[in-house]
Amino acid sequence: MTTLGPNGVNGKSASASAAGAPSRVTLHLGHLPSKKDIKATWPRTPTRVDPNNPPWPAYRGYHEYSFAHATMQSRLPTILGKGIEDATRTLNTVSSEELVVDLATCIDRMGDLMTDLSGNAKLRPIVDDDEADVALWNKEIAKYFQGKDFMNAPWLFAEAYKYRRLHECFSVSKFWRDYDVFYRQKCDTFARSSDAVFELSLRFAEPFKIPDNLSGYDKLEAERLMFLELTQVCLWGNSTDLSLLINMTEDQIKALQSTGGDHLAATEKNILGNDVHRLWEHVKTLRDRTGGRVDFVLDNAGFELYCDCVYADFLLQSGLATQIRFHGKRYPWFVSDVTKKDWEWLLNTMVYGQLFPNATDAELGSLRRLGTRWKQYEKEGKWVYEQHPFWCAGYTYWDLHSEAPDLFLHLSRSDLVIFKGDLNHRKLTYDCAAPASTPFDVSIGPMGSAAGAPVIVSLRTIKSDVVVGLGQDGDQVAEHLDETEPGWKISGKYAVVLLSEGRPGEKVRFA
Repeated sequence: MTTLGPNGVNGKSASASAAGAPSRVTLHLGHLPSKKDIKATWPRTPTRVDPNNPPWPAYRGYHEYSFAHATMQSRLPTILGKGIEDATRTLNTVSSEELVVDLATCIDRMGDLMTDLSGNAKLRPIVDDDEADVALWNKEIAKYFQGKDFMNAPWLFAEAYKYRRLHECFSVSKFWRDYDVFYRQKCDTFARSSDAVFELSLRFAEPFKIPDNLSGYDKLEAERLMFLELTQVCLWGNSTDLSLLINMTEDQIKALQSTGGDHLAATEKNILGNDVHRLWEHVKTLRDRTGGRVDFVLDNAGFELYCDCVYADFLLQSGLATQIRFHGKRYPWFVSDVTKKDWEWLLNTMVYGQLFPNATDAELGSLRRLGTRWKQYEKEGKWVYEQHPFWCAGYTYWDLHSEAPDLFLHLSRSDLVIFKGDLNHRKLTYDCAAPASTPFDVSIGPMGSAAGAPVIVSLRTIKSDVVVGLGQDGDQVAEHLDETEPGWKISGKYAVVLLSEGRPGEKVRFA
């Protein structure tokens, strides 16, 4: 009987090996079928989906054909460089030695991050800086990203990780924990948005009112048309994303922010996946329900937030909602995302600020009246600003119900959750190469199918590679645009308004 040695090698081989014969056994497979090119099945089954393996192939920094590559190679170092310039500018205005030394150390840490980013370093754990999301980040890194670097981790995670590391540069300091290197840019961009700001304030300073002499049908139709137009205002307000438009001229910003009726009619054809009419059918039922709560998961500060507030104001005045909850970021995030500081600044500069020296008295008065009404909503609890740690975590929203069940249950109480902008859309859809024909409620996984999932809508101008929800002919539409308008996925010219009806019949009930 033939025996096997410790390495599974025929017992005769051990002595032969000592005599110089090969120590490895070569298998002869000549009688087996030839190898086939087996393609992976997409989408992955739910049990095989994780942060490093999305449902469809992930976009990664080393994919030179993708926007991920341009972001990781060029945009993020540029953004970080501007952040270092901002902190240095502040350093040069500080007099206290303690503050100077502390901020200089923060800038040194930003320099280390720049070295890691430009050198494509491995992703290390987040330092414990007393933030509530540290455990979330480090669990995800330990489980899925051991040994991964900036360029071969999925782009969504690597980009978010960079901003979390940027926050860490300040959060471990003594005096500068809440410093925002993007704050000046956010304020300045809103200041350069005067034309669009006053276009809206002059229209909406007075409370929305439908003439009493209209029939019931005509009143509802007037309300519907206002809703459709303001949904577009809210959608295209996302155009001014500072992480993309940081070097735009004032004229270019004005062109993007045009809110006139003719402009909106012209841009509606660029909404490639358009559920806005289905959205209206849902929203108009809220008046007849108990509650009427609408949540905004916010994106950009400044003009986009201003547009969100105009939209929310209309929902309240028309009785389509009785309470609006706004969800922002705990700390500076993706350059222009809304923080509590940005929220407070917007409302206070509208009422008390001197941001628009060339404005007329009528323009300034309309802005002040609008801001005063919004601040009153806050005092009455009709508007509520919130900031949950999960919004700055590395996980996508597929994991919201498992990694932040308290937040998922909180959102399940809402009658409508509006996710604003490109980053929220990427997190909803796992930011992967799904076919453009993929139904939206399929692409968002548990956010559309888990028990208690709320009705959600994504208002997104398209500024990155993932595109879903374009209907049965969506793949052909995307292919045609690839051929005729290279770069259409990052231009901000096109948009989607996509609705998922969730699982309202299985909402979690509370005692």
